[in-house]
Amino acid sequence: MTMTIAFMLYPGLTALDLVGPLQTLTGLAQLDPRFRTVVLAEDRATVSSDTPLLLAAGHTFDEIPEPDVLIVPGGIEGTLAALTDERLIGRIRHAARTAQVVGSVCTGSLLLGAAGLLEGRRATTHWAMRHLLERFGAVPVAERWVEDGPILTAAGVAAGIDMALYLTARLAGEETARKVQLWIEYDPQPPAGGIDWDAVDIPSYRPITDALLTSALAGHPRMLEHLTG
Repeated sequence: MTMTIAFMLYPGLTALDLVGPLQTLTGLAQLDPRFRTVVLAEDRATVSSDTPLLLAAGHTFDEIPEPDVLIVPGGIEGTLAALTDERLIGRIRHAARTAQVVGSVCTGSLLLGAAGLLEGRRATTHWAMRHLLERFGAVPVAERWVEDGPILTAAGVAAGIDMALYLTARLAGEETARKVQLWIEYDPQPPAGGIDWDAVDIPSYRPITDALLTSALAGHPRMLEHLTG
């Protein structure tokens, strides 16, 4: 039997949140015919991302309502606005009833929280939004990726690739994961070196986060109060 790994597409998401792990797990599908990757949306219409790149899904939620794995990308204002999209949240909640793994990248974990999937679970997200996880009953963790039961969450943006490689190893073994990593040549060597997290003053970014929340949720005061009150 083929295991279907589905990625959720919605307007305004961060392109790399979707494309990074999608490319990684498509590598798994290319190496092992037991797996396939799909992108799901309400329809096949083109939607915006947070870059000039437009995206379109290959399948609809109605066509594949219960994938074996569901990955929810994040974003900034598009994702925050999606917190009030009951139809989208309902799609996540429905898929989670039967999925073996429900994952997220970056602020996609907030959508999992809105769907009621993070209550009492350890989870992570982008460092600037990590404090918001508590509003959904989660236990925020400052790690690259976090697995708690069937829920797998990744930190910000590029962390989705790390999470996808971990998931590849979990599903098909470490040797396959290493082959995928080699094929996509994932060997990070940033010119300025790694991030010195001890030097990052996360609370100082709170006004930026609050401004994004206020803008994205201007028409939804109840959700805004829930996240900032």
